[in-house]
Amino acid sequence: MENFTPVSAAIGGFLIGLSAVLFMALNGRIAGISGIVAGVLTPARGDWTWRLAFIAGLFVAPFAVWLFSSKPEVIFPHPLWLTVIGGLLVGFGARLGGGCTSGHGVCGMARLSKRSIAATLTFMASAIATVFIVNHLLGL
Repeated sequence: MENFTPVSAAIGGFLIGLSAVLFMALNGRIAGISGIVAGVLTPARGDWTWRLAFIAGLFVAPFAVWLFSSKPEVIFPHPLWLTVIGGLLVGFGARLGGGCTSGHGVCGMARLSKRSIAATLTFMASAIATVFIVNHLLGL
């Protein structure tokens, strides 16, 4: 329980929810990362700039925090190859599920979308099963 930080987690959750609401209110769009990235890969007219800026912010913001704060130690608890395979599977699942955890879990559930609730339950069940298999059955 050394990493249990409910205050920072609550603040982070609030900021994610606030940004999703502001994004919807100001742009009329859902802040689903996989949909935004897919739109950069297949851009519509006049749609590319804001998507690229959004994605750039995902990289620039954490880098700025890293640059101007104490440097935390980066630890990979599992082999890099397993992390890469996991990332590819997440991307495949997001494409298959018609969205990612930010689109379904944050935005879709807030709109009480049955499809998003089902997708989020599937994400969570898959995550729980994966952690159990990797940590307890495979011992990685």
